[in-house]
Amino acid sequence: MTKVLEQRIKETYLSKAAEKELLDRLNRIEGHIRGIKQMVHEHKCCDNLLIQIAAIKAAVTQVAVKLLEDHLKTCVTTCMEGGEGEIYDRLARAISVVLKQS
Repeated sequence: MTKVLEQRIKETYLSKAAEKELLDRLNRIEGHIRGIKQMVHEHKCCDNLLIQIAAIKAAVTQVAVKLLEDHLKTCVTTCMEGGEGEIYDRLARAISVVLKQS
């Protein structure tokens, strides 16, 4: 990553509102995971555990979607306007990894 691209990304990071929303979502996911750990410890029904795990997977996907939306609005747009086409390649690689994990 070039120094110019790195600086542009730092300058145009997610809005404070988007950052707060992502952190709130991640905190809820963290709490959900703690709940599942407790369920395992208490020998709760495996069916219920699987349903809770599916809920966590969906919540993590929503974090990725929100991050992608806001990243496109901030970093990617600013970098493309500034002629930093490398951001497109980085975004494409990141999306490819996320989709392969789905």
